[in-house]
Amino acid sequence: MKWLQSYPREVRVFLVASLISSAGGSLMWPLVTMFVFKILGRTVTDAGLVILVMSLGGIAGQLLGGALYHRLGVKKLIVGGLGLNALFLVLLPYGSGNWSLFMLFMGLIGFFNALAAPAIQAFIGFRFTERREELFNIIYVANNIGVAIGTALSGFLARISYDLSFVANGLTSAAFALFFWFYLNRVQKDQGELHLEKRKNVADGLSAWSLLRRYPVYLFMGIGSFFLWFANCIWNNGVSPYTISNGMPEWNYSVLWTLNGVLIFVGQPFVLWVKRTFAESTLAQMSSSALFYMAGYVTILSFHTYPSMVLAMVFATFGEMLISPAIPAYISERTGKGAPFYLGLVGGMGAAGRVIGPYAMGMLFDWNGLVPVAWLSVGIAVLSLGAFLIHAFINRDDRERPARITSTM
Repeated sequence: MKWLQSYPREVRVFLVASLISSAGGSLMWPLVTMFVFKILGRTVTDAGLVILVMSLGGIAGQLLGGALYHRLGVKKLIVGGLGLNALFLVLLPYGSGNWSLFMLFMGLIGFFNALAAPAIQAFIGFRFTERREELFNIIYVANNIGVAIGTALSGFLARISYDLSFVANGLTSAAFALFFWFYLNRVQKDQGELHLEKRKNVADGLSAWSLLRRYPVYLFMGIGSFFLWFANCIWNNGVSPYTISNGMPEWNYSVLWTLNGVLIFVGQPFVLWVKRTFAESTLAQMSSSALFYMAGYVTILSFHTYPSMVLAMVFATFGEMLISPAIPAYISERTGKGAPFYLGLVGGMGAAGRVIGPYAMGMLFDWNGLVPVAWLSVGIAVLSLGAFLIHAFINRDDRERPARITSTM
């Protein structure tokens, strides 16, 4: 692809490594519920509990990963997190005979996978300061191509062995850790705010309390992210059971997510036009994202038909394409050395929405079907839009010049 040639070689290599890693990561997640239900012979409730434990581990990993960035250094955090994630993925089949051990491994997998995430985002922001917003977007696209590839492969691997999917995921995580080991060894040891190694003086100047007090830069953005991912649970806990209960074939629901993956790739020109025309700043992109999501939920609420769900997925995907690169780009640009902490904090708040949303929407669907679930999603999307607008208002003076967070201690 000619557009890829405009990036330095190290960026192209990083994109390929990210794509392979995301492909491996997506091998097992579609299979967890089926594995617990079919292979382990547990209930669907038990499968949901596994996802909950893994998600809670992910929240803890996000928060701790951001807080430890300067205390451990990016190399130990990324390589260590990915390496330990790989270890427990490979061990997972051996723990499946003991339910408590299996749950523990799943929680640790969620934890160590998320532990490296803020460090990777901060590394991109610090390493490629001139083009970071652009790179966050292209890496997001590359990761979703990897997810599409991995999801497609997961079904074939499951036919052979579920354990093979887990081990393959572990091997790709180990390969990604190895890539970062060699890659970071070649990067200049002291490059701006990159901090490959532990920096005690920097860490001491960025205490969690001093960073938390700067609430305007993260609080309402985190609340908006929480509401956004809470409402997005409508797909798994509203649309999915609705299609099944109305006799639609299962592939109808799968097509919605296939559409999501295709749009993320082919819809880039439209999203680029939106950014140039209506949402040039990352602040505007967050608010625009909430509008697209809300339009999707209103569509589901108004027309309970499969075509309306297809249209809703189009709206939601455009919302996803705006928000996913915007948040890390905004944090990396505006928060300086505190970026890893805020990336972990806001990421953890968003993950909390994914934890609470399924339970709330599951109860509403059991009570009265899709309508109350759709109403809840619309209402939550309105709250998300409000939070992002408040965030944009209180940070309006920073639109033209990046804010640098320095020690307040």
